[in-house]
Amino acid sequence: MPFTEIADRVWVAHYEFIDLNIGLVGGSRGLAVVDTYASGPLARDVIDDIRALGAGDVVAVVNTHEHFDHTFGNGTFRQEYGDLPIHATEEAAARTVASGEAWKAKSEQYDDPRVPDIRATEIVPADRTFSSASVLDLGDRAVELVHPGRGHTGGDLVVRVPEADVVLAGDLVEQSGPPAYGADSFPLDWPLTLDLVTNLMTPATVVVPGHGAVVDREFVFDQRADIGVVAETIRDLAGRGVPVAEALAAAEWPFPSERLADAVRRGYEHLPRAQKRLPLI
Repeated sequence: MPFTEIADRVWVAHYEFIDLNIGLVGGSRGLAVVDTYASGPLARDVIDDIRALGAGDVVAVVNTHEHFDHTFGNGTFRQEYGDLPIHATEEAAARTVASGEAWKAKSEQYDDPRVPDIRATEIVPADRTFSSASVLDLGDRAVELVHPGRGHTGGDLVVRVPEADVVLAGDLVEQSGPPAYGADSFPLDWPLTLDLVTNLMTPATVVVPGHGAVVDREFVFDQRADIGVVAETIRDLAGRGVPVAEALAAAEWPFPSERLADAVRRGYEHLPRAQKRLPLI
């Protein structure tokens, strides 16, 4: 059974392609699915697994952020379950189509048999949006949706199930690889964002990352420390006048330097002029 119950009526399925996690939260009204996978056909596989679980029908979708691997199944869930509400932050919903089309435009470089299905998927953005926090009513259970700040993207949210002591963190937390600093990330904001996320946790909280195995609060603390090192290193390099083109080679990093080119570039861009001794080159 792909879905494993990790707390009372909270299930997670881990899918090999992109190491993605799909979450399910159950209540008396039905199920909320957290992220919908990377294409129509892949989403149909998830739906088959949900039905095999036999825990009820999906009544709501939540997108933790706008990236294709978390949102491209939205349309398929609506085809299967009717006019489902799709929840996301305002920023994520506004960027879902542009982000997805940008990925499609560069997808020809990837040699994977699933790429044609991904390229053919209709992009359906969320229609139930909020700026800072919202509550999803599942009947006998209230699920909290919180935008803790910018990090992996500008519109990340986490899903908190208080009575089960579970936080589904999206790509603000990653277990199967280093945090993904992309061209739309906010490396200087990310540490403070994770501080807010950890404030939503107890010592016993079960944390579901966007990719990889389920973790605990201590893992998030450790990853936050490393993300903080990235942010402070960027500030230090810029403050010492190291050009952005030389920054990766000029310091030691907690993650592989080849994964941090966007982090450094974005960090330099976001620093106030007063904190940079040299113009970007």
